[in-house]
Amino acid sequence: AQDAVISMAKTQSKKITKSFEQTLWDTADKLRGTVESSEYKHVVLSLIFLKFVSDKFEERKKALVDEGQSDYVDMVEFYAKDNVFYLPEDARWSTISKQAKQDDIAVRIDTALHTVEKTNKSLRGALPDNYFSRLGLDASKLAALIDSINNIDTLVDEKGAKSEQDIVGRVYEYFLGKFAATEGKGGGEFYTPKCVVNLLAEMIEPYHGKIYDPCCGSGGMFVQSEKFVLPHGGRIGDIAIYGQESNYTTWRLAKMNLAVRGIDSDIRWNNEGSFHKDELRDLKFDHILANPPFNISDWGGDRLREDPRWQFGVPPVGNANYAWLQHIYWHLAPFGTAGVV
Repeated sequence: AQDAVISMAKTQSKKITKSFEQTLWDTADKLRGTVESSEYKHVVLSLIFLKFVSDKFEERKKALVDEGQSDYVDMVEFYAKDNVFYLPEDARWSTISKQAKQDDIAVRIDTALHTVEKTNKSLRGALPDNYFSRLGLDASKLAALIDSINNIDTLVDEKGAKSEQDIVGRVYEYFLGKFAATEGKGGGEFYTPKCVVNLLAEMIEPYHGKIYDPCCGSGGMFVQSEKFVLPHGGRIGDIAIYGQESNYTTWRLAKMNLAVRGIDSDIRWNNEGSFHKDELRDLKFDHILANPPFNISDWGGDRLREDPRWQFGVPPVGNANYAWLQHIYWHLAPFGTAGVV
């Protein structure tokens, strides 16, 4: 009987795990024939983000009611102090899902995203502007997509426990992997697996000080660093976060990823990248966590032969690996530590 129970539990666990991944695939599948596959992840990610911030808002609102503070459920400061975005009625997922079958649902989603960005400075420039209206999605397919997103609980993991996962990053990783062939890129350029980030954070122990990632992707390194501080007696905010990213879409994801966690950051974007336009050239950092793209051959090294960052020798023009290591070393404070994939 005990073996039967264990077997059933394992089967149920597999079903739940499959359900999350299958839900993600179903959301994309509903767009087939309407949207280019390279756009799937942007559509789904925007909706996942909206549901995530809404779930956090509803969780905080319920807590206020349970604490006997119902009079404060519409006061922004009672959400902000817990790093939760206050959402007006028309920006909440519950409102969007109720209106899913309206012909103007695309406009309503755009309005919700605009409202979230407008009322939260940390998201400035991060959320798409009139994206759903411009896509021209069929209203019925968009409604089906919203129904699928409803099946994803962003606040708990597959076992029903409170989630500590990088949900936004995980969604992005999944879609990048699925469409890597279409886009000619691998998911690793945008998202570093959690186990690798965990290992780096454990190695360099970023309890406090300034932390930097010169190719920050979706911001997973920063999320893990902030979480590493808490179990060791520190507080969120004990470390100051800086980063740079050359891919605009990924930079927006990093902004979203950090903002939903209430993590203050200075993440810079420019399409020239850290080598040719080092946005933070004069800053030194206590900790650097990085997963640079491997073996980049067209990094423009021929234009940087005399760069002062090359303290251990000029990097080869045909491979950026040595350049990344020296760029990172250049930015280390005198007693700083770097962890690099």
